[in-house]
Amino acid sequence: MPETFLFATEVALNGLMAGVMYSLVALGFVLIFKASGIFNYAQGVMALFAAMTLVGIQQGQVPFAHAINATFGTDIHNFGWQAPALLAILLTVGVMIALAWAVNRYIFRHLVNQEPIILFMATIGLAYFLEGIADLMWGSEIKRLDVGLPQGINTWIDETTFTIFGYGFFIDNLDIVAAIIAALLVAGLVAFSQYTKQGRALRAVADDHQAALSVGISLNFIWVLVWSIAGFVALVAGIMWGAKSGVQFSLSLIALKALPVLMLGGFTSIPGAIVGGLIIGVGEKLFEFCFGIGQCFGGFINLGGATENWFAYVLALAFLVFRPQGLFGEKIIERV
Repeated sequence: MPETFLFATEVALNGLMAGVMYSLVALGFVLIFKASGIFNYAQGVMALFAAMTLVGIQQGQVPFAHAINATFGTDIHNFGWQAPALLAILLTVGVMIALAWAVNRYIFRHLVNQEPIILFMATIGLAYFLEGIADLMWGSEIKRLDVGLPQGINTWIDETTFTIFGYGFFIDNLDIVAAIIAALLVAGLVAFSQYTKQGRALRAVADDHQAALSVGISLNFIWVLVWSIAGFVALVAGIMWGAKSGVQFSLSLIALKALPVLMLGGFTSIPGAIVGGLIIGVGEKLFEFCFGIGQCFGGFINLGGATENWFAYVLALAFLVFRPQGLFGEKIIERV
C-alpha cells in the first residue's frame, strides 16, 4: 500500500480516538439539556473542577491552603498522606454530587420558568464561579494526574501493523482506554434511561415538566440526579484529558470543542454525542492532513496548517444551515 494512504489511515484512527474525548464532554451537555432544557456552559469547567479535586484529594492537599496561609500567616499545604486512586475517585464523585445538589438548591430552583437566555447566563456565571473556587481550593499550577491508566504507544498495534503493512501505526493506549470507557458509559446511560424507574422519570421530565409533576415525579430530585450524572461524566472526561495533557485551566476550553459535536449529533441525543464526536475528530484530522499540510492531491491545496482549530466550527455552521436539529436531534415544529 502507498505510504500516504497508510499515514492517512493512522491519522483517521487517531481522529477517532480524539473524537471519543470530545464526546465525553458533549455527553454532559446532552444529559442536562434533555432533562431541563438548560444549555450548561459550565460543563467544561465542571470537568476541570472534578479533575483538580481528584488530584487534590489524591495528593492529600489542604483545600484553600493558599487563602488560609495568607489570612493567618500559617504554612500548611498537605495533610501528609496520599489517597489511593480508587478512594480519591469515589470521594470526588461525592463532591460532584454535593455540587449538583448545591447548584439546584441555590441557583436553578430560583430560576424555574425563566427564559432560556437567563438560564444560559446563569451557567456562564456558574462556570466562572467554579473556576475561581477551583483556583482558591487547589491552586493554579499545572498538576499531574495519575490514576493508573496506561499511556504511551500501543506496541502490539505498532508491531502488528508494521508486520502486515510495513508501516507501524502510532495509537496511544490512553486513547484506547478512553474509547472503551466512553462506549461503556454510553451503554450504561442508555440502559439507565430505558430500563430504570429513574431513567423513565428523567425522560418524562424531558418531554413535559407539568405532566411529570401531575403523576408525582419530583423535579428537584430529577434535576439533582441529572446534574450528578453530568458531574460524573465531567469527572470521567477530566480524568481522561487530565491524564493526557495535565490538569490545567485550559482544560475548561474543551467545552468549546464540544459545541460543534452537539450541533452535529443533536442536543437531545446521547448516541448523537458519540457519533458527532467521532465525525469531528476524524474530520478535523483528515482535513488537516489533506489540506492543512497538503498531503493529498499532490499537495495542490496547502492551507498552511492549524486548520484543526476552525474546521469543526465550519462543519457545524454547515449543519446549522441545512439540518439545524443535527443528525439525531428531534425536529421541533412550532405551529402558530
